[in-house]
Amino acid sequence: MPRVTIDHKDHVAHVTLSRADKHNALDDAMINEIVAAGQQLADSDARAVVLSGAGKSFCAGLDMASFATLAQRDLTQEVMQRSHHDANRFQEVAMVWRRLPVPVIAAIHGACFGGGLQLALGADIRIAHPDSRFSVMEMKWGLIPDMGGMVLLPRLLRSDMLRRLTYTGEVVAADDAQDCGLVTEVASDPLARAQALAAQVAGQSPSAIRAAKRLIGLAESGASQSEVLLAESREQLALIGQPDQMEAVAAQLQKRPPRFS
Repeated sequence: MPRVTIDHKDHVAHVTLSRADKHNALDDAMINEIVAAGQQLADSDARAVVLSGAGKSFCAGLDMASFATLAQRDLTQEVMQRSHHDANRFQEVAMVWRRLPVPVIAAIHGACFGGGLQLALGADIRIAHPDSRFSVMEMKWGLIPDMGGMVLLPRLLRSDMLRRLTYTGEVVAADDAQDCGLVTEVASDPLARAQALAAQVAGQSPSAIRAAKRLIGLAESGASQSEVLLAESREQLALIGQPDQMEAVAAQLQKRPPRFS
């Protein structure tokens, strides 16, 4: 059975972690399928992506049976090799979603621990169920976050909160996760909310959405003020007067939904 499924509807790609019997825990096969799903969508016509987990949890982190197998291997080459742009295979589980040209919205319920949390951090937006739980859990196993967490967490958390969660591995409730910046919003039906938000995004100008994601990524990367200002101008110039922008204007003036090709 596939560990990850992809369904397309109305320009939204619905990606589901499908290892429900294991709380979508990450083993080698799951890691490979998550990365492959992200790579597949990079070349699709999707305008937004919803990422969710089947069963009782979004993703409970690393599968411990898989961890035992990893511990017996010489991981030097696998960990140190930059096999996916600037990342290794494990880091690409989160980073592949940041590389996608369109917004990714994670719908989170149940456990979102360790590698599962880092996977969720790869999304642009995180919608959580009130009963969901979060943990930077690697310290519990004598490890550090190593799946993109130290790129993504500092963009969301104050330094003291980042250190506290990393050093302790404590479990955080959804409301507290929202308060500290891990979660965008809390909703009683996070999947329905994520789908509605994705539909709203998919109804915007596809070229403007992609430009916005590129620009935000550049701004968050530590680029200089002059680089960001220049990129703003470059992206805007590429949009003005083009078919998507003209359709957006026409739809506003005619008070109708836009129809993008």
